[in-house]
Amino acid sequence: MKDQEFVEYVVKALVDNPEQVKVDRRVDEMGVLITLDVAGEDMGKIIGRDGATAKALRTLLRVVGMKNNARVNLKINEPAGREFRPNHQTYDMTDVDAVMNDLKGI
Repeated sequence: MKDQEFVEYVVKALVDNPEQVKVDRRVDEMGVLITLDVAGEDMGKIIGRDGATAKALRTLLRVVGMKNNARVNLKINEPAGREFRPNHQTYDMTDVDAVMNDLKGI
């Protein structure tokens, strides 16, 4: 249970909505799976730039697991209703079609 307490402590210290942090722990033949749920607006803080924060958290969690002779994995659940926002600007295809038609003289 030290692994679950560790994740909960660290994540609650990182987010703006610690009351919405939910950590679940399951044990099976593959090891321990820690599942993390946070508020949608806190996902960026947990994932970090290029996933660096999540990767660091997983690395530390593996060390905690090794100390307790257990294989520990972390799954971060995507908040319900969260919409995908790409890092790059998207364009409306109808605008592209209109420009192409103008170029073709249609």
